[in-house]
Formats: sequence, structure tokens, C-alpha cells
Amino acid sequence: MALDRQRIPVLEVDATPLRVPDLMAELSRFVEEGSTRTVLGHNLHSVTLTLSDEGFRDLYQRSDVVLLDGAPVLWLWGRTGKAQGPVMDYRLGTTDWLPALGEVQGLERIAVIGAGPEANAAAVRQLELIVPAARVAGLPGEGWNGDLEDRAVEWLHAQQPQLVLLGLGMPLQEEVLQRRLADMPPAIYCAVGGAIEQLAGFQKLAPRWLGRMGLEWAWRLLLHPRRVAYRVLGEPWVLLWLLGSRRVKRTLPGPGK
Repeated sequence: MALDRQRIPVLEVDATPLRVPDLMAELSRFVEEGSTRTVLGHNLHSVTLTLSDEGFRDLYQRSDVVLLDGAPVLWLWGRTGKAQGPVMDYRLGTTDWLPALGEVQGLERIAVIGAGPEANAAAVRQLELIVPAARVAGLPGEGWNGDLEDRAVEWLHAQQPQLVLLGLGMPLQEEVLQRRLADMPPAIYCAVGGAIEQLAGFQKLAPRWLGRMGLEWAWRLLLHPRRVAYRVLGEPWVLLWLLGSRRVKRTLPGPGK
């Protein structure tokens, strides 16, 4: 059964709007099927990459689930009037749904790839508390390179997980999925960005009231100005240029007209 893929107005990308219980039900179905699935999320950074990078766009188009992550993406989708209940219930950043993984039926093996050794180990311990019936294994992703990527693929085959949390940051984690998904064992592969460090308590989450106002970007800019300054202050202008260019191309007459 294919999930309903919906167009996000203005941004010209598609997503699969779900609430936490809906996502847990889909993950339970994926676990029961035992096939390879991917779960991604859309924020303004991923939208910019989708519109500018063919490989990134193809990965998102083929993904089984594309969650509404960033507040602007959520608000624009909310204009469609398709939300059943509060629109904010459909905003699923990774830390919104990770605490609910204990509701996934049949989940017995989880793999966590990413972050440094200490954060990875702490995230594994947290997941063991969240899903006590599951065996959770971790592989740090610090200093990611070709050799570590090869070892990660071998490690996944040895672990045979049902759910993989891949937290290497965007776009590295998506590039790994583009390169190696066909080499990896069947599992649900979730691109989770910095959620491993957040789950481990190594990275502070924005207060919930800031999230409801769509101001998490200000929190990240305050805590990590060098890391996120371009994404917060510069990339939106790139996105506007990309969207404008696409609209101009559509209005220009084709060859021979």
C-alpha cells in the first residue's frame, strides 16, 4: 500500500504528511514486511538540495516516507487544508518520533550509525530504554570516509537490523543512501541528521514553545553560529532563486515557438 504523496505549495516538492501514531503504524507494517524502506524529512535545506541536485531529488522521489520537518514546509502544506486536526501534529522532526519507537510492533533489532563514540553509545542506551524489547547496536560516524563506509555496510550485514538510524548530517547521510542502499541488508533506513547527539543529550533541543512558533532556527543560530549561519541566513536566498528560475523557465516559450 503506497502512502499518499502530497505536493507542498510554492516549494514544488512532495511529502507524506503523517502524525506520530500514523508513522509508528507504517513502521510496524514495514517491519512486518521485512523489505528495504527509507524514511526522510523535508525542511528548507532538503528542499533546496532537492531542487538543485538530481541525485538528491531522485532519492526523495523514491523514498517511502518524506516527513514534514521544517516549520515553513509544514505551514505551506497547511494551506492545502488537508490536515485532520491541528497542523502542528504533522510536524515530525526526528526527535518528535524517536521517543515513540516502543510502539512499533515487532521491532527487535536497531542500528545507530553516526556521531562520536560517546554520543553514539549514549544514544544506544536511550534507545534501549525506549524500546526495551530490542537489541540496539551502535557504530560511530565521526570522521566518515570511504573505508568507514565500507565497514559500516559490512557491520550492517552482520547486525541484520530491522531499523537503521543514519545520523551523518545532511547531505552526507543522503549521499550514503544514494551510493550504498543497494549494498545494504533489507531494513528501514531513517535519515536522522543530528538526532543521535540530541537523543544522547549532547546537543540541546530548542524549547517546545520556540518550535511551535517556528523559531528553532534562531536557537540553532545562537548555539552554533558557525555551523548553521549559511543555512539559516544564506540558503533561503538560494532557494528563492531556484524557485524563481523554475517559474521563469516555465513561462518562456519552448524551441520553435
